[in-house]
Amino acid sequence: MPYKNFEEYCMNVTDEVKEQYKKIIDDLGEDTSREGLTKTPERAAKAMQFLTQGYHQNATKILKSAMFKESYNEMVIVKDIELYSLCEHHILPFFGKAHIAYIPNGHIVGLSKIPRIVDIFARRLQVQERLTEQILDCINDTLKPQGVAVVIEASHMCMMMRGVQKQNSVTTTSGFRGTFKNMETRTEFLNLISQKLS
Repeated sequence: MPYKNFEEYCMNVTDEVKEQYKKIIDDLGEDTSREGLTKTPERAAKAMQFLTQGYHQNATKILKSAMFKESYNEMVIVKDIELYSLCEHHILPFFGKAHIAYIPNGHIVGLSKIPRIVDIFARRLQVQERLTEQILDCINDTLKPQGVAVVIEASHMCMMMRGVQKQNSVTTTSGFRGTFKNMETRTEFLNLISQKLS
């Protein structure tokens, strides 16, 4: 069966961004008529649309589509969620893992929706601090749980490839709402995300 590409792009945006990428590559001193670069502006334009598709997605709507009444009221954790985003300062990637927990208050949410929320906010021009807050606030405001916790650990190419060039640095951000403001609950969450299941 032949390969099928299921990604969709706005052709007007692709054409406009393609021309801008072509000019950038030319201005940097490369030859966009060279065989290896002839299709690069179009590929880059499509890649940028894919990497910023979160602007056109509604995180609240995604969560509400899979909310269920449930009496369970203990901690729910989804950890080690891979994330890939673009730093808005240099448009270079940062990548890592998100760990998210909530304590239900009458409703639970389909587990697959939590990584979806991470992707929606990550696929925008971002800073890690705001990404953490957006995920936290979306879950808190939509699900209205007893509490929410988000921890993100990420490596930033703007620190690794340029500037200070520190390849082994990792940035950690965190946010807590509701019952996770309680030190005992927060400590339980932090201990659980740091443990490996045997």
